[in-house]
Amino acid sequence: MRFSTLVTSASLLGAAVALPAVHQHREKRDAEAVVEAVNQDNVAAAAGAVVTTTTTVGAAAAAAATPAAAKAASTQAAKAAASSSSSSSSSSDSTEMTAVGVKGITYSPYNADGSCKSSSQVASDLQTLKDYPVIRLYGTDCDQVANVLQNKASSQKVFLGVYFIDQIQSSIDTMSAAIKQYGSWDDVVSVSIGNELVNSNQATPAQVGQYVATGRAALTAAGYTGKVVSVDTFISVINNPELCQYSDYMAVNAHAYFDQYTEAANAGDWVLQQIQRVWTACDGKKDVVITESGWPSKGETYGVAVPSKANQQAAIASIKKACGSDTYLFTAFNDYWKADGAYGVEKYFGVHSDE
Repeated sequence: MRFSTLVTSASLLGAAVALPAVHQHREKRDAEAVVEAVNQDNVAAAAGAVVTTTTTVGAAAAAAATPAAAKAASTQAAKAAASSSSSSSSSSDSTEMTAVGVKGITYSPYNADGSCKSSSQVASDLQTLKDYPVIRLYGTDCDQVANVLQNKASSQKVFLGVYFIDQIQSSIDTMSAAIKQYGSWDDVVSVSIGNELVNSNQATPAQVGQYVATGRAALTAAGYTGKVVSVDTFISVINNPELCQYSDYMAVNAHAYFDQYTEAANAGDWVLQQIQRVWTACDGKKDVVITESGWPSKGETYGVAVPSKANQQAAIASIKKACGSDTYLFTAFNDYWKADGAYGVEKYFGVHSDE
């Protein structure tokens, strides 16, 4: 049975014609420039139709698009996270509820001014995140690999990342040194080479292939034999199916808020539709994992997408129900070090932040 049977052609086409926003995204505090997504024609429309759409950029984890994963997604019954309360026990319960039913969560170790968090600050953050199965990191600066390996729960795994493509070898050397001192490669579920390189016009698909090959060789030499991917947006893969060749699975970012036609309560169905589209673009040959998905708690209303803490919780509940077991939530805490970005939402995707 093909995974495409899970989503009707009509619903896929409805998702495809929705026009996401042009969206600013800055993953790293020390990136040279804020990257804007650019309009593209979607050449891989559902049900054989040709439609036009716009790239979305993750502000900002995903379901393996296979029959087995689809079955798992359809049977999930995870509840929405409870609103945080002033009591420590309620806060702990809320954190645990949010962590249940997802693959993991993304984490960036920066203070509001963009400076590096200390090891003790990272330890405090990870105490909040202790129930998530996997912590996804984007880079290797700020001693983040070593700090997370030292302070994560013993049962937790990490998803590591090379952010700067001109520093592939040095980034992997940093990973390897931290692994040797504080853990083993068994702690690592995946390593990404780049984040949204095609979407941000930093690389062509062919160049991404070269970067992944370079990273894979360096990781193999360091003793790592696990999954290697390059993360991009779902629409970048749909528009550039050549990307399907290079990663061990398709790692894509997808945020329903930027669709503008999707309410928070329906975020999970929207994400599941994008999984279907990516899986189809890759001819059903690659599993699909959503490496970022979330909802902003503050910012401007965009179409029917309304930022609020309540809607963030509703979106997370919807994502967990539809495809949570293979989704990385975006993100652990508000990223106050970022620019406001399109619609003023970039700072406010923090699942465990108060506002």
